[in-house]
Parts: sequence; structure tokens; C-alpha cells
Amino acid sequence: MTKVAIVTGGSRGIGTATALLAARQGWAVAVNYAHRADAADAVVRQIRDQGGQALAVRGDVAVESDVVALFETVDRELGRVAALVNNAGVVDRPARVDEMDGERLRRMFDINVLGSFYCAREAVRRMSTKHGGTGGSIVNVSSAAARLGAAHQYVDYAAAKGAIDVLTLGLAREVAAEGIRVNAVRPGLIETEIHASGGLPDRVRDLAHQVPMGRGGTPEEVAEAIVWLMGDASPYTTMTLMEVSGGR
Repeated sequence: MTKVAIVTGGSRGIGTATALLAARQGWAVAVNYAHRADAADAVVRQIRDQGGQALAVRGDVAVESDVVALFETVDRELGRVAALVNNAGVVDRPARVDEMDGERLRRMFDINVLGSFYCAREAVRRMSTKHGGTGGSIVNVSSAAARLGAAHQYVDYAAAKGAIDVLTLGLAREVAAEGIRVNAVRPGLIETEIHASGGLPDRVRDLAHQVPMGRGGTPEEVAEAIVWLMGDASPYTTMTLMEVSGGR
């Protein structure tokens, strides 16, 4: 029986790389997106062209009702979810904390933190043996910023990712005896569109000298870690914060 995975923010960057790799390894993948239907549909077409099974599902993870509808759609169209990748996230323009307004902060935490909580809740309700499920895996996409702090740029983003780390640790302990593993990856400087969305399109190149390996990473390199944590190759791994940062 094909296992079902949901990848939030699956229409670009790390989410796309994860969806494609998971599909190649036999997962049926729900590619979640908030706005870019064209990009999500392109990911789904690529998976199907390679013989895989995939579905694009619109939903803003910051909206609780959208998250509920996302999981209900996957229940109907693909089956009960066995892996959730909490990947959807945003940054904003570089700013100091004393320059940040409430609207920015609410958006940052609504998407990056509350969205991950909503999705994790719905996943646990389906995976947990307490609720009649057969287990599963949740992989949260954190960031090296959670331990670096991102001063002068994204302290709000770093703080949100710090919350994701704590969600990972606490939820992992909470559901370990119910057949669910919960882990996180902490990407470092990765070549994705998220930097341009924050007004720093050259950020990876500009900061590559800070990376001991001397370069930025690729979404595919992060996806390898995520998909490993999703699947049967890591059955005894939970409550792990895995660095994928080139040593930064």
C-alpha cells in the first residue's frame, strides 16, 4: 500500500525538492500551496510524468480552517497521511527588532509557528494509535537561524524557528508511544527563492564565506535529510534537530 505524505509549501524550494524525492521513493504526495497554483501543478505534473501519484491542494497554513480542509481533502483523495513535512514558511525584509510592527510579527508567527501547530495537530489526529491510526512521521523545517539569532536581519524569523525546535522536542516526547516520530531539519544557507522574497537575492553568495564547507546548499540536499526522516530508514530516530548547514 502506498504511503501518503503532505508537504506544506510544496510549490517551491525545499518543499518542491522534498515532494519530488519522496515521490521517487514511492510516496503519494499532497503538494500544498497558498498562492502559486501554477507552480504546484508543475510539481504534480513532474511527479505524474515519472509514474508517481500526487495531488496539489491549496491552503494557507496560517488559516486553521484551510488546514482542516487540506487534511480532509487528502483523506478523500489519497488516503490517511503517514508523513507530514511542515515546510511552509516566510521571511520578511531585513530589519531590527525596534523597526518591526505588529502586522509583520503576526504574519511571521501565524505562518511559521501556528501553521505548523495546526498541521501537526491534524496529523496526530490521524496517525496516533490513540486515535486509531497506525503511526507516522512529522518532519518540521526549522533553520540554523534558530541558534544563530539572525541579528540585524530576521530576529523574528529566527525566534519563530526557535519555536519550531521546541514544538519538535515537546511533541516528539508526547507522541513517541503512539507510533509517531517527530524530528526537524535545520537548513543553513540554501539556494532558494526565500532570500529574494526578503529582499536579499544574493544572500547565499554574500555569506558563503561563513560556511566551513565554503558554499551554500541546495534544496535537494535538504530534501535528502527530510525524506530519510520521513521513512522507514529512520525507525529509531525521534526528537532530533538535524543540522543541514555545511557546518555553519
